[in-house]
Amino acid sequence: MRTNQYQGVIFDMDGVIVDSEPRHEKAFLEVCNDIGFGENHGMHFPNYLGRSDQVLWEDFIEKHQPEQSFEHLLEAKRQYFIKYLHEEKPIFPGVRELVQRFSGKYSLAVASGSLRTVIHEVLAVGELVDFFPIVISSQDVTHSKPAPDIFLLTLEKMELQANQVCVIEDTVAGVRAARAAGMDVVAITNTYSRNDLHEASHVVDTYQAIGQFID
Repeated sequence: MRTNQYQGVIFDMDGVIVDSEPRHEKAFLEVCNDIGFGENHGMHFPNYLGRSDQVLWEDFIEKHQPEQSFEHLLEAKRQYFIKYLHEEKPIFPGVRELVQRFSGKYSLAVASGSLRTVIHEVLAVGELVDFFPIVISSQDVTHSKPAPDIFLLTLEKMELQANQVCVIEDTVAGVRAARAAGMDVVAITNTYSRNDLHEASHVVDTYQAIGQFID
């Protein structure tokens, strides 16, 4: 990895800033129960880690053809997730300290497969809004991770080149998206194992360890 020459750092959100995947799955299951597919949703949720809610519900609709609209399902899950977020406040310990440490040195951005409103809620709960002047959501791009679209758009908004920016990710899809965009990636083992994340530039187990590869 090329160290000491970065001008920017892009944070993924789900699984990096917030321990959201269990809450996303719980919210998804709540919606399935509400619409009568509680025991028969037939979706393998781990396949969607690091990907957008849009992809999840598009696949669900293709599989089941429910009477509820795509927009209804998306919004219902969003509401459940926001409820759990405010009740549990599952921001990862060490994240805020890392963001504060980087804020005076690098341009910071969030690039997340979540909806824009969800990103805002997470950053607000974590008291991180002021640290991230650039926030890119799944709604801003056509193709979600592992396609590189979200990272390419984030680079454009940051006005930086790929070799000037490092990404912090936690999923295989996210690592592949960042690498496809030409960027270095530090992957943290919050969601996947070291072996699963082998395509990253570096793999770490703690937030403290991230600094040794970016600072």
